[in-house]
Amino acid sequence: MTVVLGYDESPGAVRALHVAIEVSAAFDELLVLVYGAAAPGSLGEEYAAHRDAVREAGRATLSHAVAVADEAGVRTRVEVIDQKPAQALIEAAMRHSARCIVVGSWGESPLRGALLGSTPHKLLHLARTPVLCVPTEP
Repeated sequence: MTVVLGYDESPGAVRALHVAIEVSAAFDELLVLVYGAAAPGSLGEEYAAHRDAVREAGRATLSHAVAVADEAGVRTRVEVIDQKPAQALIEAAMRHSARCIVVGSWGESPLRGALLGSTPHKLLHLARTPVLCVPTEP
């Protein structure tokens, strides 16, 4: 089994990284770090350049999380997936038979999350894998 973490360097994601490392270490499991890199648009040279830039930003972001996990002695795998974050996390969790998906929240209200379609809100309603939603610190 594995632990899947959605990571984007937001305050909630930084805190979720530490929780995901604790869970991975406790069960001696691989931590799969996921960045949903769906670029807006769908065609043309401009789209391809934007997609490549989003992928590169995702790899750079995840490299910071890998460094933190390495310090804690937790094995990692990095996945930059060309989908929106919630769908990328669901897909990765299914492929890796994940124990859980860990994701940070921005501290937004449940109503705002429902209206805006936040990643944690989508995961709680769509994922078949247990979701651990980590709030930002006060």
